[in-house]
Amino acid sequence: MAFSSSFGTDRAPGAGVTAVLGPTNTGKTHLAIERMLAHSSGLIGLPLRLLAREVYNKIAARAGEDNVALVTGEEKIKPKAPRFWVSTVEAMPRDLDVSFLAVDEIQIAADLERGHVFTDRILNRRGRDETLLLGAATMRPIIERLLPGASMVTRPRLSQLEYAGDRKITRQPRRTAIVAFSADEVYAIAELIRRQHGGAAVVLGSLSPRTRNAQVAMFQNGDVDYLVATDAVGMGLNLDVDHVAFASDRKYDGYQFRRLTPAEFAQIAGRAGRATRNGTFGTTGRCAPFEPELVNALQNHTFDSVKMLQWRNAKLDFASLGALQVSLALPPNHEALTRAPIAEDMRVLDHVARDAEVRDMAHGAAAVERLWEACQVPDYRKLSPAAHAELVSTLYGFLMQKGRIPDAWFAAQVDQANRTDGDIDTLSGRIAQIRTWTFVANRPDWLYDPEHWQGITRDLENKLSDALHERLTERFVDRRTSVLMRRLRENSVLNTEIGKTGEVIVEGHVIGRLDGFTFAPDAAEAGSDAKALQAAAQQVLAREIDARAEKLGAAPDEQFVLTSDGTIRWTGDAVAKLVAADDALHPRLRIISDERLTGASREAVQTRLDLWLKTHIEKLLGPLFELSKAEDLQGIARGIAFQLVEALGVLERTKISAEMKDLDQPSRATLRKYGVRFGAYHIYFPQLLKPAARSLASLLWAEKQSNVDMAALSNVQHLASSGRTSFPVDKQLARDAYRVLGYRQCGERAVRVDILERLADLIRPALAWRETSPGEKPAGAFDGRGFVVTQAMTSLTGSAGEDFASILRALGYRMDRRPPLPPKPVEAAPAAVETTETVAAETPPA
Repeated sequence: MAFSSSFGTDRAPGAGVTAVLGPTNTGKTHLAIERMLAHSSGLIGLPLRLLAREVYNKIAARAGEDNVALVTGEEKIKPKAPRFWVSTVEAMPRDLDVSFLAVDEIQIAADLERGHVFTDRILNRRGRDETLLLGAATMRPIIERLLPGASMVTRPRLSQLEYAGDRKITRQPRRTAIVAFSADEVYAIAELIRRQHGGAAVVLGSLSPRTRNAQVAMFQNGDVDYLVATDAVGMGLNLDVDHVAFASDRKYDGYQFRRLTPAEFAQIAGRAGRATRNGTFGTTGRCAPFEPELVNALQNHTFDSVKMLQWRNAKLDFASLGALQVSLALPPNHEALTRAPIAEDMRVLDHVARDAEVRDMAHGAAAVERLWEACQVPDYRKLSPAAHAELVSTLYGFLMQKGRIPDAWFAAQVDQANRTDGDIDTLSGRIAQIRTWTFVANRPDWLYDPEHWQGITRDLENKLSDALHERLTERFVDRRTSVLMRRLRENSVLNTEIGKTGEVIVEGHVIGRLDGFTFAPDAAEAGSDAKALQAAAQQVLAREIDARAEKLGAAPDEQFVLTSDGTIRWTGDAVAKLVAADDALHPRLRIISDERLTGASREAVQTRLDLWLKTHIEKLLGPLFELSKAEDLQGIARGIAFQLVEALGVLERTKISAEMKDLDQPSRATLRKYGVRFGAYHIYFPQLLKPAARSLASLLWAEKQSNVDMAALSNVQHLASSGRTSFPVDKQLARDAYRVLGYRQCGERAVRVDILERLADLIRPALAWRETSPGEKPAGAFDGRGFVVTQAMTSLTGSAGEDFASILRALGYRMDRRPPLPPKPVEAAPAAVETTETVAAETPPA
C-alpha cells in the first residue's frame, strides 16, 4: 500500500500513533523492537546505517534471517518473503503494507539538512495496527499540534547524569569519551591521550560503519580506556562510557559555526552511564566550564520544546524539469512546518538542469523521475555541488542512453579505490569513493548485474575499512611510547590507579593485578622499566590494600566462601587458607597476602576471618560442639561422645564394640537426646549427613592428613554433594576419607551410612522369619536359608549385580545360588515361582 498524509481526511492525523518520548538511555529503541516482533509484520526506520545494521542483527537473531530484511542506501538484504524490515529513515520502502511501523530519533525532523525526511515519515508513514514515533521529550508539543489524537508516552532515563566540572585532558578518568567537532581536533587529542595513557579509539562521522565498529570495539573490550569522537558518538552507539568530556562546544552545521543547543549537548552527554549505572559529564581542553543553567538542564532533562519541523514536499510533479523544481519549492500548509533549506540533492538538480544534454534527455515523467533518482546519490566525497553534479550527469547519461551503467566504466571507477596503502586521510577518501559506488550498485536497475557489484563494492569497503582501522590504531594506540620511557628515566610521578576488577594501571599500562591482598605483576611487563612501574604503584597499592582490609573487616558473612581446597574467598578473591591444628574443629588460618598488608590492617583481617570461620564451622557442625560440651554424660557415654566428636560425627561401630556392650540404656537415651543414632554399622548424627556438613568435615579431616590426594578427594566430595546414595570407590582414597564424608567403603561402592542402616532394616526381618513365625512373610524371607535379594534392596543403594554383591560381602554376608523352596499345594492354581539368587549368612554382629 502507498502511504499518504492523513491531513485533510476525516480520520484524526494521530489515530493509531504512539509517541514514545524521553532522554537517551530510556530503552525506546528496545521497546520498538519488542513491539515489532509482537506483530505479524513491521518496519522500523533508524537514523544511521550503523544502528540499522545493529538492530537488524538483533531481530534476525530472534526471528530468523529468512524473516528479516535490511535496506539502507548502501546495503540491501532481502529474503524471499520477509516479515520484518529494518531500514535507515531515508531508505524506508514506500510500498510496504505492514502491521507495525516505527521511526526512531524523530527530533532530527528539526535538523536543517536531514529534517525534512524525518518530517515526511512522521506525517505520512503508518502501520496498519500500530505506529511508534520515538524521540526526545522536546517533540511532544509539536507532535500534539501536527498529529492530534496521537497517544503520548514519556519514559524516564534509567540512570542519572551529574556534572563533574572541568578537568584537564590528561586527568580524565578511565572509560571517558572526549568530544570535539573537527577531525584535526580529534586527532590532536587522541595523540595526547596516546602519550599519556597508552592509546585512544577515535570515532568520526566520516568513518565507515565497519571502521567505526572496530574502533568502538577496542574501547568496549578495554584495549583502550579513552574514546575521542565528534558528535557522531551521540547517536546509535551503545557504549560503556562512564564520563563524557566536552573539549569544544561549537560546531559547523553546514551553514555556520554555532554553539550546540542544550538538547544537542544532552544527546552527547547522555552516552555516559548505561542501563541503571549513573554517568557524569564535564568540560576539558578549550571548552569553558558550563554555566549553571545548562548544567541544570542537562541533569534534569529540561529543554525548550521544538518549535518548528523542516518540511519538503514529497508529492513531486515529474511532468517536466520545471514542474519538478516548482513542486520541490512548494511551502508547507501547517504553521508548525517550515520549508527546509535547499538540500544537496536540490543543488545538484539545479546544476544538472543547466546542462543542455541533460535537458534534452529529461523529457517525460519517467525520464525526469530517473534524473531525480540520480540526484539522490549522496556526496560521500564532500565535493562541491558542481563537481558532484558532473558525476550525476554522467550516471544519468548512461542510464538514459544505454539503459544501464556500463560494466567496464563502473569497474574502472571501483578499481581506482582498490588500494590499501596511504595514510588516514587517503584511506578515508577511498572509502568515500567506494561508498558512492556501493550506493550505485544498490540501485535495482542501474547495473546489468547489481548483486555481483554489490558483493565487490562491499568487500572492497570492508578491506579499506580494516586498513583504516589499522592506521588509526598504529597512530593513536602505542603501549610503549617514548614519552613514558623518558618519564620513567626521570623518575617523574606517574599516574597510577586500581581498576574495578583489580588491574593495577600506571600511565595507562596494566602492570599487574591485585587479587585480594596479593599483587601479581604482569608477566608481559618485564624489562628494565618493570621495577620502576611497580615502584610507581606502591603508594596506590598500599592505600588500596588498607581500604580493602577495612572493608573486609566490616563485611557480612555472606561475602565469604570456603572452597573445597581450603581457601577462603571474599567477593571472589582468595584471602586466607586453612592450616591444620591439633583440634580438627578449630583449624587455624593463614592470610594470603604480600608484605603490603601489615599492622592494624592485617590484624583486622585476621580477626574478621577467624570469627567467620568459627561461626561457619559451628553453624554446619553444631551437634558436635553441643555433644563435646554436654555435662550430663558420664563414664562410658562420655568416652563414646569423645570418640564420636574426634571422628567428626561418623564412627564405625566395630571401633567401640566393647564399650557398646557395657553401655546401659539410660546412657544410650542421653546420647540420643543430643542427636546420636546407634546403627548396625555406625554411630552417627543423621543431622550431619547433609552435603554441606560432610564436605566441611572432610576438608577439616584432610587438613590433618599428610598424604591425601586432594584432587581425588574433591572429586569424591562432588559425588557426595550430589546426594547419591552410593558411587564407585576411588582406590586412591583411604577408607577414613569416605567415613568423614558420611559413606562406608563396601567392596566396589561407597554407600551412605544411613542407607546401610535402611538396608539392614530390610534384611533383618527377612533373616529372622521362619515358617512358624506369626504375621505376614517379609519381602525376601527364605525360611532359615538366608534371604532373597529384592528390588527394594538394590534400588536403595542404587546398585545391582556384582556391585550390590560386593556391598553385601563387605558387610559380612556370603552369596549363594539355591533353588527355591517347593511351593505348598493349595486348592487354587499355584503362583509361578522363579529360581532366584539367595543369600545365606549369619547376621553381622551388632
